[in-house]
Amino acid sequence: MAFGLDGSYLNPAGLLAVGTRLENEIAAAAYVAETGRDWVESLVIVRSAFTEADKVMKRKADSTPLFDGVLDLLQQLSLNNVKVGILSADSTANVQDFVERYQLGAFIQLEMGIDLGPSKPNPVLFYRACEALDVAPEAALMIGDSIADLEMAQAANAGGCVGATWGWTKAATLSKADALITSFTQVQIFS
Repeated sequence: MAFGLDGSYLNPAGLLAVGTRLENEIAAAAYVAETGRDWVESLVIVRSAFTEADKVMKRKADSTPLFDGVLDLLQQLSLNNVKVGILSADSTANVQDFVERYQLGAFIQLEMGIDLGPSKPNPVLFYRACEALDVAPEAALMIGDSIADLEMAQAANAGGCVGATWGWTKAATLSKADALITSFTQVQIFS
């Protein structure tokens, strides 16, 4: 439960859902350290276990399908010259693999994960993404599926924050969003 997993329920605000790889490793290592092992030994054990899990999963993108309507939306955004970036709590390598797996490279101008440094909801991540896209934060619309996404974008003075309420075993509580959507098909482009 400390990781946000309870049976088949994944808490959309829990550590597994919104935490970085490093944050999950640290939390797991704390449990290992409770067995009496030294901290460095605990980290080595956990990192080894996570590496083995990566080998079993092989390609995480294969178990992370595209949501309904996303490809149509990306095509519409591209036709309207709207820049699109992915900023994920996952690693940059996994974000890039996801984009490659679903052949989204023509539509995505930024593939950014959190490998080191601050994690969501720290607004510096949103600032970095906007800078890489050459877009002012107040001109950016963020669509996210966690409270951490919304808090990050709002702290960075994003132009708007849209909460995506699907994809979890139980809908995320996203009351801080400027708008809520239940599908990408609800997003409309006005030119």
